[in-house]
Amino acid sequence: MKSVNVWWLAKVVVGVVWFGSGVELQAQSLTWLGTLPDYDGSWAHGVSADGSVVVGWAQSASGQIRAFRWTQSGGMEDLGTLGGNGSTALGVSADGFVAVGVAYNASGQIRAFRWTQSGGMEDLGTLGGNGSTAYGVSADGSVVVGVAENASGLSRAFRWTASGGMQDLGTLGGNESKAYGVSADGSVVAGWARNASYEFRAFRWTVSGGMEDLGTLGGDDSEAYGISADGSVVVGGAVNASYEFRAFRWTVSGGMEDLGTLGGNGGVARGVSADGSVVVGWARSASNQGRAFRWTVSGGMEDLNQTYAALLGSGSWLEVATAISPDGRYIVGWGWNAATGRTEAFLLDTEGTTTAVESRGFKDGLQGELRIFPMPSAGAATLRFVSEQVGPVILEVVDVLGRVVFQWSGQVERVGVQSLGVSMGGLSSGRYHVRLRLPGHEVLTAPLMIVR
Repeated sequence: MKSVNVWWLAKVVVGVVWFGSGVELQAQSLTWLGTLPDYDGSWAHGVSADGSVVVGWAQSASGQIRAFRWTQSGGMEDLGTLGGNGSTALGVSADGFVAVGVAYNASGQIRAFRWTQSGGMEDLGTLGGNGSTAYGVSADGSVVVGVAENASGLSRAFRWTASGGMQDLGTLGGNESKAYGVSADGSVVAGWARNASYEFRAFRWTVSGGMEDLGTLGGDDSEAYGISADGSVVVGGAVNASYEFRAFRWTVSGGMEDLGTLGGNGGVARGVSADGSVVVGWARSASNQGRAFRWTVSGGMEDLNQTYAALLGSGSWLEVATAISPDGRYIVGWGWNAATGRTEAFLLDTEGTTTAVESRGFKDGLQGELRIFPMPSAGAATLRFVSEQVGPVILEVVDVLGRVVFQWSGQVERVGVQSLGVSMGGLSSGRYHVRLRLPGHEVLTAPLMIVR
């Protein structure tokens, strides 16, 4: 059988497949993450698939910066450095066990790092120069992307793997580039590069096709920061014909779309859900204040401060949303916590109680159905369904000849809407069929298309 990684978007480790407390339904919530001891602020940049792990950085009054990893059970942990005096965590794997970012080494150089629970912080090196920074990581933590200095002292986008090391992704004809986002399976990368006219251009890089210029919104420059699970949707910021920097969403079929603003004249998209339908970032309000936004295909752009006003205390606000979980449920970023009088990282749970889930149409729309997104998939997908009973569940992937190429069994521990993530790195391109046997012997089926 092929190798397929599975993770519940609850409390399960990617690839190992074990259950913690199952799918947990709770009220919508906003959690201010606080900061490290003796530090006076924090900023979040990444969230795990189940929302149980957040990574970012904290800053002291003296300017000391440290990467952190926050968990619901243990709070905020200092990830240390590479021997120097500062670090920042900028991305996290789906299971939350791998974090990436930048740290100072003992020589005072900044270096891209990959941190694991078992091995701690690893220096990923450079492209021949002195410095590097890691911005993104694949779902299973095996592929890291970022920027590194080459032997000529120029900044170049890189893609790193344990087996192949650091690869220079090139440019669009200029001399610099940076990579920020990577698809779930690590095969598609997004970022920005200079073209021959020295303009910044958002790019999408693939193993087979190299670097592609995604264009602009009518101006000269654009930058990409996030990418969907299958690499077909890219988000970022671009200059329009009025020289305003606007949040954009780019698709293979439709090109670049202006996502609008919150009444002001600028914004940037920073993160996107697995299927590319939900985008988060920041935009200017009518009073020219930076505010966190969520954009959806059906609803357009909304101010998270208005949508979740009931969760915010008086005088508090959400300023920037930097990342979103694959299923679109959890959003992280930073804002002003009036209760503590400082900038703090936040974790927003946008779903929760059964009532909240039903209000978004998930439960009624999913009853008796198995939905898979994105479709087609480049190797990673999320399965959504409803289970009315607790008990054993069996997942099978069948090829066109009727052969079971993968089988997995687990346990549903809470009734209601379920989300199951699958990383299908071992399956080749083609058509498959997914069968899901639920507690009570109900069987749900759905077609699956993999395109690489």
